[in-house]
Amino acid sequence: MSKKKSNKRDDSDKAVKIRDIPTINEESSSMGEIKINHTVIASIVKLAALEVPGVVMVAGGFVDELAGMFSKKDSGTGIRVEENENGHYEIMIRVILSFGIELARTAYEIQTSVRDQVSKMTNKDVAKVDVIIDGVKTHESTPEEDKNNWVEPEHTD
Repeated sequence: MSKKKSNKRDDSDKAVKIRDIPTINEESSSMGEIKINHTVIASIVKLAALEVPGVVMVAGGFVDELAGMFSKKDSGTGIRVEENENGHYEIMIRVILSFGIELARTAYEIQTSVRDQVSKMTNKDVAKVDVIIDGVKTHESTPEEDKNNWVEPEHTD
């Protein structure tokens, strides 16, 4: 009789390997530092905000656009990311929302979405998310939508 080799791993080895996977934080380790640029955080903020129903766009004020022209630092138009003394993110986002929605509820959903996504992706806490509603916008149809919604008038000849 031949002995069969067991392909089964020892569960204790597996547990050790899982615990050895580093989490993303900005502490030093034997392998070096992991730093996340604030422009990456701004991208996460923008995408998280745009997922919220009722958000038309992330808006930047004139000052943000002007500063972006003269600075290499582009934190995302309409988004500011800073870290407080505890290392937690403090985020400000400017948005344009859809006309007819409940503004306060939508702003709260933006805060929640941004906080959850940034915390999940960076493993760092978000101290606050300030939402500034810069305007509301009605749904404007595109020429393609107009063409598709055109009703041909009846001929009465």
